[in-house]
Amino acid sequence: MKRICSIYKSPRKNEMYLYVDRSEALTRVPEALLTAFGAPVHAFDLVLTPERNLAREDIAKVLENIEKQGFHLQMPPGEEEYIEHLPEELLRMNDPI
Repeated sequence: MKRICSIYKSPRKNEMYLYVDRSEALTRVPEALLTAFGAPVHAFDLVLTPERNLAREDIAKVLENIEKQGFHLQMPPGEEEYIEHLPEELLRMNDPI
């Protein structure tokens, strides 16, 4: 299954994204979600296929959510994920001398 998707970023929460079918745009996204998400800012369009890899999302789950509910919401990573990706010298900057 190949699907052309539009990806929108949230102006309220860094690294929160909304994936939708480009032909449907935001028509199937619940109003309550759009209110919490903020005015969606179009980031880019992307062709999604089951063979494609996404950095932080399971492609099968993204495609399934778009098919069933009309959207997929990508939440920002937890704080611990940010910390794990910092270089070791930055992680030690606050250590006592």
